[in-house]
Amino acid sequence: MLNNLLINNYALIDDINVSFTHGFSCITGETGAGKSILLGGLSLVLGKRADLSSLRNKEKKCIVEAEFEIGKYNLTELFEANDLDYEPKTIIRREILPSGKSRAFVNDTPVTLGALSQLGNRLIDVHSQHQTLQLTENDFQLKVIDALADNKKIVLEYSNNLDDYQYTSGELKQLIELQKNAIKEHDYNNFLLQELKAAPLEPGIQERLQEQYEQLSNVETILEQLSKGHQLLNDEQMGVLNLLLELKQVSNRLSGFGNQYGKLDERVKSVYIEVEDLGFELESSLEQVEVNPKLLEETNSKLQLLYDLQKKHGALDVSELMATKTELEEKVAVTENLDATIAEKEEQLAAQKERLEKIAATLGKRRSAVLPKLKKQLEQSLASLGMPSASFKLEIRDSQNFKANGKNDLVFLFSANKGTEFGELKKVASGGELSRIMLAIKSILAQYENLPTIMFDEIDTGVSGEISNRMGDIMQGMSKTMQVFSITHLPQVASKGDHHFKVYKTEEDGNTRTQMKKLDSDERVVELAEMLGGKDLTDSAMAHARQLLN
Repeated sequence: MLNNLLINNYALIDDINVSFTHGFSCITGETGAGKSILLGGLSLVLGKRADLSSLRNKEKKCIVEAEFEIGKYNLTELFEANDLDYEPKTIIRREILPSGKSRAFVNDTPVTLGALSQLGNRLIDVHSQHQTLQLTENDFQLKVIDALADNKKIVLEYSNNLDDYQYTSGELKQLIELQKNAIKEHDYNNFLLQELKAAPLEPGIQERLQEQYEQLSNVETILEQLSKGHQLLNDEQMGVLNLLLELKQVSNRLSGFGNQYGKLDERVKSVYIEVEDLGFELESSLEQVEVNPKLLEETNSKLQLLYDLQKKHGALDVSELMATKTELEEKVAVTENLDATIAEKEEQLAAQKERLEKIAATLGKRRSAVLPKLKKQLEQSLASLGMPSASFKLEIRDSQNFKANGKNDLVFLFSANKGTEFGELKKVASGGELSRIMLAIKSILAQYENLPTIMFDEIDTGVSGEISNRMGDIMQGMSKTMQVFSITHLPQVASKGDHHFKVYKTEEDGNTRTQMKKLDSDERVVELAEMLGGKDLTDSAMAHARQLLN
């Protein structure tokens, strides 16, 4: 429910701050007084795009602020989805800066225009000529039928299952496309994989092969140096071991002359043992080294293979080649397993489709069941609105495709007069007839749905006094369960309101301003009398006005 509306520096409005309450509120005023300006300001907090030209004073910002009571609208999830603080009394503020920039806030949290529009659609339903055109759309018509059939949970279930079905369908299409491309690449990927599998890929292999290659390619030099080292240690006259043996004998003789020489002897013995072991190592190495051209060739081939593969795959080392190998193994495995994966996904999709078909069929049956009820209520309502011969032909037909709201096509045909052929609303109904049909539908919906605040913008234009009286009754009836506004030129409608607001212009210092006030009982009589007979008030007009109010 709209509790309060503040508009500052917008078009002809300097400053308006007005409070509203439950029930039926009528807004009247002379043509050009600014009722459309009021709606324009309100539309800003509902998410309409801002226009810099709407600023009254171009050097000051425009502010429109509205307070809503939203406790019964079930909007908690919408607030959470947009990361907004939920408050039962929510304040929406819109600012247009002199620079042309626009800002929007919900409970002082900045929001995008998209989020604001999404929220606004759940708070106020502005019934204008543009919205009347929705009546001719199949989706809107089905929403009306679903409201009467209490299909909200089934429609939600269908929507969730449709999301799953479409997601799985998308996955299957991707897999099939992947399979087409993968088949082309499979042989090449497999060839690359086999090349890498044939290569000696393991951590540190390249370094070991390089070391082995260096040894094998320099075997003559190694043998020569090992032999020379062995000779230096073991020469009978000048060999290091023989000299150390003599030194060992000397230190042994000294060891008996004190602890100091004993330690010296131990060190000499240790050196002798180490050098002796070194001699054995040199001898063993000398025996193990051999000239092996075949092994040299094999080592060189392995190294060359690694170098070629690194160049081919743009790898810096063997570890990157191993990563490439793992990648190729996965690609080849995916390709080889795609048939099984696709079959599994097709089975999943078939099960989802079967489930979706069942929900859609239930939805279609429930919709068909309420058509006679909707037809009867519409025709009765329109008869009271001066269309006694109005008739509808409604039918639910199965569609071949899954749609966003089910698997149905709706035949929604209308005839305004007896003897005329039925046709689509947009082709056979006039603007005035569409307005009355929409009013009838809204009044029916109000019985089944928790509708937001509704504002009828001159829905009664071009309607006769008696019919406008009945339109007022319908709007008054709707206001028993929801907040209803009517911007009207007709005293018959205005008299039905629980509250009456007047929009008017004032001129001061050469400036024209639009203002708005709530009328008390006496002011209301005068306003209705002026609507009936003009500015020159007569006793009969005043009496008629009082009669309307009573």
